Amino acid sequence: MRIRLLAGILPLVLLAACSTLLPHGTTDAPRPFGTYDEAAAAAERIVPFKTKEGELPALGFDAKTGSNVQIIPYPNIVARLAPYSALEINHLDPGIRSCILATTGCHGYLFRFEREDRKREGSFLADFLNFRRQTHTTGWWFEALVVMDKDGTVLFRNVAGQPLIDRTDTQRNPLGPLQPAGEATGAILLR
Repeated sequence: MRIRLLAGILPLVLLAACSTLLPHGTTDAPRPFGTYDEAAAAAERIVPFKTKEGELPALGFDAKTGSNVQIIPYPNIVARLAPYSALEINHLDPGIRSCILATTGCHGYLFRFEREDRKREGSFLADFLNFRRQTHTTGWWFEALVVMDKDGTVLFRNVAGQPLIDRTDTQRNPLGPLQPAGEATGAILLR
């Protein structure tokens, strides 16, 4: 009797200690850069009023064949870079000013690169039975807005991003595997 009980409990104990059975995932937008710092350094080499559109692919910003590129038309550029009509044009960055004066001859590209890894941590048994799920996320993301005139000269460049993503999300469900049923029942009762 004790051997059967021990034989039944032992696999559960081993599963509870085996975190390698927990799910993990990655979000990886195809990118020419391995790190945030590489992307930022490449963006710094884009010089307003000097860099031409044809030079961008060599820097890692290929608007024609690269992925994760959004084309920004003139009205959206103005809405992003000069949203307040009360602001005098001579107070704007020279590149933004040139874009506004060029009207529809101005366009832009928004490049977005990212790497994000998600790994579930903690007890396999608590995760499997939905009592406690903890996900650790690491990575980075980078965006570069490049605005140019109709001749293909860069007028303005701006970057944004998060060099280090490091967060832990924890979800506790007191009802464990019954939690979804309790939530569904509660939603039905509230209707």
